[in-house]
Amino acid sequence: MSESGGTATAAKALNAELRDYLRQWEEAKSSASRLVEDLSDEQLLWTPSPDGWSIAECFGHLNATVEAYFPRIDRAIEEGRAAGLLGDGPFRHGFLMNRFIKMLQPPPRRRFKVPGPIFQPKVDTPVRDTCERFLSHQDSLAERVRRADGLDLARVRLVSPVSRWLRMSLGQCFSLVATHQRRHLWQAARVRDTAGFPD
Repeated sequence: MSESGGTATAAKALNAELRDYLRQWEEAKSSASRLVEDLSDEQLLWTPSPDGWSIAECFGHLNATVEAYFPRIDRAIEEGRAAGLLGDGPFRHGFLMNRFIKMLQPPPRRRFKVPGPIFQPKVDTPVRDTCERFLSHQDSLAERVRRADGLDLARVRLVSPVSRWLRMSLGQCFSLVATHQRRHLWQAARVRDTAGFPD
């Protein structure tokens, strides 16, 4: 069996919710790659307004966000496995967090302030490394989804890096990250379509 066939078989073995997260990580990689593949550093760093983000800053913010979630996801998977919180789904997640995640869907109807310094955009040097790091993170997310296989995605919970009072299920965390990525990939694409974008 080819490597690609083996990957497809492994994906089918996951429950429907986890398969959907894998699909969203792959879509994020494809969208990001198409967006930046022919852009110069000047174009990646161009901002549409004094308080707007460049394409590179959109990716930098997404990198900072997922890097804050990675250790919490890892701990939740480890603790959920140790506690025997297993399940096959379908899973029912909490209403309030589901509603917030829905509010993040692009195109944005509401703007949110960046919650704290750890989520501020961090742009690497060279700047293209920021975009490459985002692509690499999609593979890291996929690896964590596979490690979550067999867990009850609603009963395994974690605390958000935004606030110790904000808790969510593991499934909601994956969904939040995916939706947040779509929001800022949409934002980055709008930067490229803005009048005055460098040739």
